[in-house]
Amino acid sequence: MRLEIGPTRLAGDLVIPEPALGLVLFAHGSGSSRASPRNRMVAGVLQEAGLATLLFDLLTPEEALDRANVFDIELLAGRLLEALERVADEPDLRGLPVGLFGASTGAAAALVAAARSAEIRAVVSRGGRPDLAGAALAAVRAPTLLIVGGEDHPVLELNEAAARRLAGPHRLVIVPGATHLFEEPGALERVAVLARDFLVEQLSTTPPARGRG
Repeated sequence: MRLEIGPTRLAGDLVIPEPALGLVLFAHGSGSSRASPRNRMVAGVLQEAGLATLLFDLLTPEEALDRANVFDIELLAGRLLEALERVADEPDLRGLPVGLFGASTGAAAALVAAARSAEIRAVVSRGGRPDLAGAALAAVRAPTLLIVGGEDHPVLELNEAAARRLAGPHRLVIVPGATHLFEEPGALERVAVLARDFLVEQLSTTPPARGRG
């Protein structure tokens, strides 16, 4: 299924298994798109586990030509929230718990979106740049899984530092021998399994009761 999201008419690909346990929105990284083979591979594994997935282009082709937009985390996070609002009206998705899967700069956008929306129940970052989420990290309450390649040393250090700033429960998992794009044999498959197990667990549990303020 293809959606047009927002006034900028961003195309998206929505897959809804029957029955669906939850919904996962994907946020790709800089220089990528909804056609990312890595994200599509992970999405396929999630779909097999009963999770609906939405992959969409965070920027129009014209916007993507401007590198400033690619690193505009505020803009990208806003697009994620806009997409969530749009698909929430789909009859087959109403009431489903929501998770986010972000890669590279998309991970920062996912964390900023999670800091702003209590509807987001879980966040997964693959080789992400959570450091770019800045002050929003301290407002992220959703359980977060950070997955980093063991040979992706600069990004690993950034993830370790960002993890210490996250307010909610979080876990950093290192895939031994993997570099930034997880191109090594079995590395991306490991990412997909980690993401699947984490998201199924988080989106299948009852959210904690909110306190009254």
